[in-house]
Amino acid sequence: MKVVLIGVGQAGGKVTQALAEFDYEMGFEAVQGAFAVNTAKSDLAELNIDTMLIGQDRVKGHGVGGDNELGAEIMQEEATEVMDELDQRIMTDAEAVFIVAGLGGGTGSGGAPALANELNTIYDVPIYALGILPGRDEGSLYQANAGRSLKTIIREADASILIDNDAWRESGESVEEGFDHINEQIAQRIGLLLASGEAVEGVAESVVDSSEIINTLREGGIASLGYATAEASDDPEENVNTITSITRNALLTKMSLPDAVKAESALLVIAGEPDRISRKGVERARKWVEDETGSLQVRGGDFPLSTDRLGALVLLGGLERSRRVQEFMDRAREASQEQTTVDPTEEFENDDLDDLF
Repeated sequence: MKVVLIGVGQAGGKVTQALAEFDYEMGFEAVQGAFAVNTAKSDLAELNIDTMLIGQDRVKGHGVGGDNELGAEIMQEEATEVMDELDQRIMTDAEAVFIVAGLGGGTGSGGAPALANELNTIYDVPIYALGILPGRDEGSLYQANAGRSLKTIIREADASILIDNDAWRESGESVEEGFDHINEQIAQRIGLLLASGEAVEGVAESVVDSSEIINTLREGGIASLGYATAEASDDPEENVNTITSITRNALLTKMSLPDAVKAESALLVIAGEPDRISRKGVERARKWVEDETGSLQVRGGDFPLSTDRLGALVLLGGLERSRRVQEFMDRAREASQEQTTVDPTEEFENDDLDDLF
């Protein structure tokens, strides 16, 4: 699946660079272009991809200080300049645009929904968001920002793949180490998902193409991605249980949005050497995903990859009513009360958190 990446804010820029580097190192050529947009000059200086400083007149390159309303305003004011940069990177074969952002900071949480709104008025290709939710220990401002941003971005983007910072952080890591580890996990999983949507001729029985990804995300709303691997036998018949086992592991313990299993749609991709992939194992795993998610739209296929392991990549779409999302919105609502005196209501779609615009 050929895409253009736009990183918004500090976390968005770092993840965009990690994704572009992973795609280049693996030789997938799914990433057609990548650049980062920020209001903080120092954050852009750390990146090796193309960058663009916005809001110079208003914040002088010092960032918005966690103010996501200001982040949204600046993005709306300078949308034309950002579009000009994007036009130079969108090729005729680009199939989607991914806006990458941390939803807790000011520039990312405010700028990403505003940019999604602008892009959807111009381009016919899907506009997806890759949003990173703050961990529980990242402070009430980040929680409140992310709640408002998420509520807005699921309205503006065609679909939003969420990564919970608490999902892949390992115990004993420093904050910096934790973020670096999470960025690597995001780059690997999203990178493999995009690459699996690239046409590969004559090497597998059921190769996934970009339409499978687009159709899985077509339900809109919130999506999640999981991945697990295990050593593979040379004999595909011995890999039947391996395929079902890694699929279970990916869905139940390795998703970017944990504990969110009931879904409107799903995509299962088994990656590995084609000669080692058992058709019986793939079908059995696909049927298990169907039963576990309650979805009647479970797509599946292979991703030929030169490795002695097998991997299961699981993409779930339509998760906005999941318990995990509701728990996060409750946490964001409570954090918002600490920031303001407005009384919120309990429902996700109502006025517990104000839209950004």
